[in-house]
Amino acid sequence: MDLGLSGKKVIMNGGAHGLGLASLKHFAAEGADVAFFSRKEDKIEAAKKAISEAGSGKVHGEVFDMASGHDAYKDWLAKAADTLGGCDIFVHMASSSGTGGTGDWQKGLDMDIMGAALAVEVLTPRLAESGTGSIVFMSSTAAFETFIAPQPFNALKAALITYGSQLSQALAAQKIRVNTVSPGAIYYEGGNWETIKQHMPALYEATLAKMPMGRYGEPDEVAKAVVFVASPACPYMTGANLVIDGGFTQRVQF
Repeated sequence: MDLGLSGKKVIMNGGAHGLGLASLKHFAAEGADVAFFSRKEDKIEAAKKAISEAGSGKVHGEVFDMASGHDAYKDWLAKAADTLGGCDIFVHMASSSGTGGTGDWQKGLDMDIMGAALAVEVLTPRLAESGTGSIVFMSSTAAFETFIAPQPFNALKAALITYGSQLSQALAAQKIRVNTVSPGAIYYEGGNWETIKQHMPALYEATLAKMPMGRYGEPDEVAKAVVFVASPACPYMTGANLVIDGGFTQRVQF
């Protein structure tokens, strides 16, 4: 299937490892130009190499830390759009979970919520110019099913789903789609579940035992869905929350 991504401009906050990197590689393989950042120089260079090997489009990656403040973050987004020559797709991948801040309310608010809201503020005019503008927010199954313990990460990811749903209504007239993807437990090197396996093996094994498919998910299994939902090949889908968890959450959905 042709996803219609050739020449499209994709901006992602984060993206140097895990689900973000897997998604950017697929965007690149489909012919898109991409821009992303990481807090660490070594991750940037490795990610740029991997993305460049996946496709022939433009790859703009640089060191940036969202802790630099809201104004600096907005400046980075504007610079990314200028560098790529526009923005057709924005993927909100950055999260407090990636910095060990799942229990920090302020860090979660700044990254998981304001990271989305400020990007929408900056990029909406560019997305509207696209004609096929698309926004994808990364939430989590922790947003709608009690998991481990009450914590800021869970509550703020739930707020992100609500924000995305309501935003989809507000931006539809500008031909901008807004969808959310909520992964379950995804295992990859350097990720949260590798850390849990090393330091909390009982939790790791107990979670694995509840997996209907008998395994944790892989980054590629989420990335392919992110790319499809973001692409022009999915033109009538907006306001949706796509759950990718191997059947882990025990809910009846209508």
